[in-house]
Amino acid sequence: MVTYFNDERVYQWLRSTPSPYVSTENAERSLKQAKQRQDGWLTQLEAARAEPTLKIVDFCPVGSIREVQEDGTEVFIGDIKIGLAQHPWELKGTESLEQAAPRRDPSEPDIWTFGNYLAPSHHGRGIMSDVIQTIMRNWAIPRMGVQRMVVTAFEGNVGSVRVLEKNGFRFRETIVDALEVRGTMRGVHVVEW
Repeated sequence: MVTYFNDERVYQWLRSTPSPYVSTENAERSLKQAKQRQDGWLTQLEAARAEPTLKIVDFCPVGSIREVQEDGTEVFIGDIKIGLAQHPWELKGTESLEQAAPRRDPSEPDIWTFGNYLAPSHHGRGIMSDVIQTIMRNWAIPRMGVQRMVVTAFEGNVGSVRVLEKNGFRFRETIVDALEVRGTMRGVHVVEW
């Protein structure tokens, strides 16, 4: 994680990652917190296993992208996180100014988003396309009830936009100077599904 967050091919496309990312302790703490959160979610799902219908939840219990080695060990190569959309351009076209919790209103579906990154050594192999397809098809739609998703990529991140388009997302617009990131205003490409 520290290696990836210090690689310009990764951190230039992330909003909140400090550069340089020097703290192994912060990385370990972040991974530990994510594991605790995901373990709690898995416990909820296990408790609902006997229910006759699938439990609709507000989370995705997995996020770490790993490569399985020939000896069976796993190497962390990236991450994906799903959450409710929060930025004005993500909520455009709705009456909502914010989404604190899912409403589950079919007449005005919640708007979800996700963020992701992948080790540069694994770029261009179709891995993130497969991850997004799998998460959407096997989890976000059936288990979270996702009907609408709006995702952004920093202006110039053609690879991410292409991955999203491969998964049925449509390019909506580019917003110039949308966010300040590490002291510089950055534009975003907005795509939706």
